[in-house]
Amino acid sequence: MGDYDDWIGRQFVRTDRITPRMLNEFRIALAGGLAVAPGPGAVPPGYHWCLTPEAVAAPDLGRDGHPRPGQFLPALPLPRRMWAGGEIEWLGAFAVDDEVTKTSIIRSVSFKDGRSGPLGFVAVDHEYSVSGNLVLRERQDLVYRQDPDPSAPAPLPPQAESWQVLAHWEITPDPVLLFRYSALTFNGHRIHYDAAYAREVEGYDGLVVHGPLQAVWLQNLATAQLGAIPRRFSYRGLSPLIVGHSVHVEAREKDGMLYLRVRRLTDDVVTMSARAEAG
Repeated sequence: MGDYDDWIGRQFVRTDRITPRMLNEFRIALAGGLAVAPGPGAVPPGYHWCLTPEAVAAPDLGRDGHPRPGQFLPALPLPRRMWAGGEIEWLGAFAVDDEVTKTSIIRSVSFKDGRSGPLGFVAVDHEYSVSGNLVLRERQDLVYRQDPDPSAPAPLPPQAESWQVLAHWEITPDPVLLFRYSALTFNGHRIHYDAAYAREVEGYDGLVVHGPLQAVWLQNLATAQLGAIPRRFSYRGLSPLIVGHSVHVEAREKDGMLYLRVRRLTDDVVTMSARAEAG
């Protein structure tokens, strides 16, 4: 697959501000999937993904609407990209009007063979600081894949095990929610708004609900259960969530740890799992 060692350690720094207007739009768009805010200036967990988007001119976009590989992210010889999971560590809290500096560093590039063929993995570290103080540390795991083989059997998605659920939210994502979240995060990936592309090129059954959006729901349910933003939050995408499928965003406690998941109600498939640790 090639040698990508030169990409490891590449660093990019961007700055953005948490504005009252955008924070209000975030709360309105994601109503029903956010923890109750303790005050008018509180910033819900997951809002940081709206900050410092990678904005490039149209000629620098790839076929999928994302910035073309080879600019910030390496150009691996696999055309499909997705956000597979990650881990977040909270060291403080954001507030309205904070000037936030985000430092991004490519941590690793690796390959392995999966059930559907070769996979490429890029891990990116992000640090979010305000006035020189580190507020949030994050690792994002990105996966690159081949285009789907129409003749290959679809992999069996993970079925939900039986849980003693502490709390849940029921959410039915629709195209308007996907559009608004894409706008908030400046995410141009066509699988979230171009149904023909999602089906015919990337092989999905329809518009795909953003992985980060599901992670926002899970972080906020964890916050509602813990009474505060979790100190650590890790999450992993397991199966695509297609628009129109109602889900339960669920939490349970086991061995002193809070576990969370997004479960499709139509077929009992888990689309994302997570774990949260209190401070």
